[in-house]
Amino acid sequence: MLTSFFFLLLLVITASGEDEFTFNGFNSANLSLDGSASITNNGLLELTNATQMVSGHAFHRLPLHFRSQTGKTISFSTTFVFAILSETSNLSGHGISFFVSRTCDLSTALPTQYLGLLNVDNDGNPANHILAVELDTVQNPELQDIDDNHVGIDVNSLKSIDSHGAGYYEDSTRFLRNLSLTSGQPMQVWIDFDGEETKLNVTLSPLKLPKPSRPLLSSTVDLSSLMLDTMHVGISSSTGSFRTRHYILGWSFKKNGVAKPLDYDKLPSLPVSKTKGSSSEVLATSLPVASCSFVLLIVASTAIVIRRRIKYAELLEDWELKYGPHRFSYKDLYEATKGFKESQLLGMGGFGRVYKGVLPTSKMEIAVKKISHGSTQGLREFVAEIVSIGQFHHRNLVQLLGYCRRKGEFLLVYDFMPNGSLDKLLHDCTKTTLNWAQRFQIIKGVASGLLYLHEDWEQVVIHRDIKASNVLLDRDFNGRLGDFGLARLYDRGTDPQTTRVVGTMGYLAPELAISGKATTSTDVFAFGTFLLEVVCGRRPIATHSECEDLVLVEWVYENWRRGSLIDTMDSRLRDEYRDHEVELVLKLGLLCSHPIPESRPSMRRVMQILDGDAQLPELLPSFLSLSSLSLYRSAGFDNYIMSFNSSAALHSSVISDFVCEN
Repeated sequence: MLTSFFFLLLLVITASGEDEFTFNGFNSANLSLDGSASITNNGLLELTNATQMVSGHAFHRLPLHFRSQTGKTISFSTTFVFAILSETSNLSGHGISFFVSRTCDLSTALPTQYLGLLNVDNDGNPANHILAVELDTVQNPELQDIDDNHVGIDVNSLKSIDSHGAGYYEDSTRFLRNLSLTSGQPMQVWIDFDGEETKLNVTLSPLKLPKPSRPLLSSTVDLSSLMLDTMHVGISSSTGSFRTRHYILGWSFKKNGVAKPLDYDKLPSLPVSKTKGSSSEVLATSLPVASCSFVLLIVASTAIVIRRRIKYAELLEDWELKYGPHRFSYKDLYEATKGFKESQLLGMGGFGRVYKGVLPTSKMEIAVKKISHGSTQGLREFVAEIVSIGQFHHRNLVQLLGYCRRKGEFLLVYDFMPNGSLDKLLHDCTKTTLNWAQRFQIIKGVASGLLYLHEDWEQVVIHRDIKASNVLLDRDFNGRLGDFGLARLYDRGTDPQTTRVVGTMGYLAPELAISGKATTSTDVFAFGTFLLEVVCGRRPIATHSECEDLVLVEWVYENWRRGSLIDTMDSRLRDEYRDHEVELVLKLGLLCSHPIPESRPSMRRVMQILDGDAQLPELLPSFLSLSSLSLYRSAGFDNYIMSFNSSAALHSSVISDFVCEN
């Protein structure tokens, strides 16, 4: 069942165009960059910037599926144009590599002969799950390099399984023409993997020359054990001891097909190399001017540095160094939000204000929440949990990208959700009404995300605050579960040890008031109420009269008992719905909201029912012999309306309902 679900997810991603991309220049490229990588003003991807001992990486922002439904490795094709410019004649830093990796966290990799991909301890480890094609400009005997100008295929190690001196086979003569990777001239490389024949071809040529028909390298490479279901694709480089600039001018990638050709006319230009005169000429013309302006320059520079340090000052303690990849600089967030201007304000929720931003380098849209932290008590554990949550990777979860600390502020950075929260579209009459197909898609998406948290991540995650306002909608109206401020993570097979009742009234399982212990079953209860809310367009608890509240679960149950279940559906749906789907979701919502925890299904069973791979259990008339409202009152919820106070202030505000536009 899980394999079928992931295959369905793969089809959806493919249909949306996520499995191919083409960048003729990178000004508008949606990439994730780290290390020394940046985008220049004219759209070049600059992986290294002539600084010694650095590495840079550029990743496609989303992981891609590399296995078919039958488990076979999927074919792929990529091409990119690169150039290596060294500041020292005939000497260069280490080269460039295209890679497919199980992770985008390469913080332990070395910027030396390991090309920013591996290190001396993990080189050759099958657990690396990394495939690379290297364009290497330094000969390293310990890695058995053939020379200092070669192309190699690497599998879990920088010791190439196959390599060849850089060059290309001329179609007209069939002769090999040598190329110098450090010539400073742009070149193009094509990498094509055939999943059926397990054949990997690498072809190289000067820019604008048609792709040679004979590849430089053609190797049989079995990737069945290397490729996981999802992998990251990227390009990496490192400088080592020599000042070198590594540039990528364009990049194209496609699964199950040939990567689209790059448009050479749209590629950005490389920096112009300046001709160096003699040292005496340089000194004669520049020394007098430098002498006159030196003092003024020092004074002005000092003033600018001091002012900038004050403006962008942030807190960084020793224990935070290991969280480097998840920490944003305050300067980048300040520029992204235009100085946190009111015009960028998305809204206020919990204990923070949320701003829309665009990262200056990657041009990625983000949402930034500023909250206060008056004390540092528990802050280290809090940051550790934030970083753990940032490792979630699922298309139906709002991605927490990282954080920043500055003086008395804590800043959290998320993916930007342009269509806002589901709560607004369900209950705000001024907003566009969602049709049934959109609602059913959102329901299945949130169920998929919750299944990932409960069963498919490395730890068990209890969300504890599932509700419509914590479901955000992306550009395609896919539902993404967010606000993990109350979430608890624990190792499988252990006790979650939660005793504080937190959440939102109307979504709280009855047993919480007795034990105070949140479990995956209490999440399922909240999800059941959420299902009824989406179908009925009503809040879980609403004022029915001056002395009576209407409980949604109880109201739906009473209509089901009277045989008028379909009448509970949101009247705004008109005739645009499928009877059997609406009835299925309503009954599933009642089942998930069962007063007895053991009677509720797991999220895996919920997904099977929604996908039509399992039958919904029959609901008996004795299903809810006690009303939900009675259970709430007898359990002591009357005086526990969840505005939860300062004891949960920091956690309750971690992910806002406003990671979106109002």
